Amino acid sequence: MQTARTLIIIPTYNESENILELIHRVFAETPKAHLLLVDDNSPDGTADLADKAFGEDARFHLLRRTGARGLGRSYVDGYLYALQEGYARVVQMDADFSHDPRYIPMLIETSHSADVTLGSRYCPGGGVEDWSLHRVMLSRFANFYVSRVTGLNVRDATSGFRCYTRYALEKIHLEQIVSNGYAFQVEMTYRAKEEGLSIVETPIIFTDRRQGRSKISRKVLIESVIMPWRLRFAMRAARKLRLAQLDQK
Repeated sequence: MQTARTLIIIPTYNESENILELIHRVFAETPKAHLLLVDDNSPDGTADLADKAFGEDARFHLLRRTGARGLGRSYVDGYLYALQEGYARVVQMDADFSHDPRYIPMLIETSHSADVTLGSRYCPGGGVEDWSLHRVMLSRFANFYVSRVTGLNVRDATSGFRCYTRYALEKIHLEQIVSNGYAFQVEMTYRAKEEGLSIVETPIIFTDRRQGRSKISRKVLIESVIMPWRLRFAMRAARKLRLAQLDQK
């Protein structure tokens, strides 16, 4: 196993307008890293476009998913690929340029001293651009809501720009992940906390997508409201079960 290797995971669905430039930018910022494109059977040919342009590059890998679509499922499949192939750390990011590739080296560097590194919009130095006041307030409320319900002591639990060490992914128990939309980020952060993993936030400036359409649906929003409560009660029950098992010993 080459323990120094980093894998950058980018899930895609209809991102043909962005993907080629994004991959060029990612490799420019991190020339020694590998990139895994996890495509959810995009009708616009995102996967074929990327494969044609980068298929001969040993750093480029493509995972074509079929069946049920979803952000969470795509990331879990990507994580499992990373573990199977022996990568030391995994960076995840969106395909729409809302996550600037220039922050990737910082995430990787911070991961040398933290199990989970969050690219945070709301820690000192972070921020957002090209958002309406309404959207900013909604995002901040979402993080406040998650913090109050779950007890997570992080400013940006919903961030999708982050880095996990191999150790973190092994500890989180990926087979138990139940969320699939944007609540997936909260679940991963919460499970990391429950496993006692170190979580550090580093500042990023988040910008609105350049091209294409947002994938947020009503179903995704409902899941985001319900998931923190499911996590809270499920983890509480799991802790009681562990304590009962210890008492029996």
